[in-house]
Amino acid sequence: MVVVMGPEAATAEVDAVVRRVEEAGGEAFVSRGVSRTIVGLVGDVEQMRALNLRGMAGVVDVVRVSAPYKLVSREHHERMTTVRVGGVPIGPDTFTLIAGPCAVEDPEQTLEAAEMAKAAGATLLRGGAYKPRTSPYAFQGLGETGLKILADVREATGLPVVTEVVDAHDVELVASYADMLQVGTRNMANFALLQAVGSVGKPVMLKRGMSATIEEWLSAAEYVAQRGNLDIVLCERGIRTFEKATRNTLDISAVAVAHGLSHLPVVVDPSHSGGRRDLVLPLSRAAIAVGADGIIVDVHPHPEQALCDGPQALVDGDLRALAAAVRQLPPLLGRGPAVA
Repeated sequence: MVVVMGPEAATAEVDAVVRRVEEAGGEAFVSRGVSRTIVGLVGDVEQMRALNLRGMAGVVDVVRVSAPYKLVSREHHERMTTVRVGGVPIGPDTFTLIAGPCAVEDPEQTLEAAEMAKAAGATLLRGGAYKPRTSPYAFQGLGETGLKILADVREATGLPVVTEVVDAHDVELVASYADMLQVGTRNMANFALLQAVGSVGKPVMLKRGMSATIEEWLSAAEYVAQRGNLDIVLCERGIRTFEKATRNTLDISAVAVAHGLSHLPVVVDPSHSGGRRDLVLPLSRAAIAVGADGIIVDVHPHPEQALCDGPQALVDGDLRALAAAVRQLPPLLGRGPAVA
């Protein structure tokens, strides 16, 4: 069950609900969004019903949710959520372009890529300081040095930073530099990491696991929400199939399915799904058409020298075409630009 608190509900009123549930032997998980607070209940349903929570101060409604993911389900939250990252919205009324280098290599490369991204209309900067790679011999990222570079580039460009965290022990450190924490495909089922990012108070981008079902993806988001954070953006980045023509298979239908099941925003990663520069633009157009709330793409000033994923990184000519698509297509679907 889920208790929906009113927008003006005081902390004491939320605490009173939690206290009543716990005194009855249940568990209560508080998740605070931009406009309201949700309390997820775990325990005997009939016993929870007998607590008369609906009559308590600050409570708007008590809803029984059948989905295994209670807090991120649309069953109690029909309106789609807008998540703000450094003031930039990601949600149903806007289309957000997130762009930047897959990996932070040095200050010059990162700044140049950020300026390219901003010129194309990006309002959020992506960049990897930590890079979990299939091979232990591949470039693993610069760590905190990379985070400092991203912070300096944010200062220079004004673009809020989205970056990946790969270990629960690093969450506080990464959160001290980043505006949004990304959980990558390999860590979608790293439950300790999901709980840690849910507790740190920063928006979270959760990429779908390469072999995960949509229900597993949403259940992973529930781990974040259960720790008090409803500012979650889902990212469809392609799944592993038998097809070898692309790096991954972009499950474009997952955007519509996830929107039907959850109130969370959904963005698409056409760079990691296609794995080729020439596929990024058509996949981006498909993402816009299916109703994605944004896309996240790789940009590099010199992709032939890139230490990570150079073949999929966009350069100037590609960015001009992408910028035109992002400028022209979303308004046809009633979406405006995402600006702070």
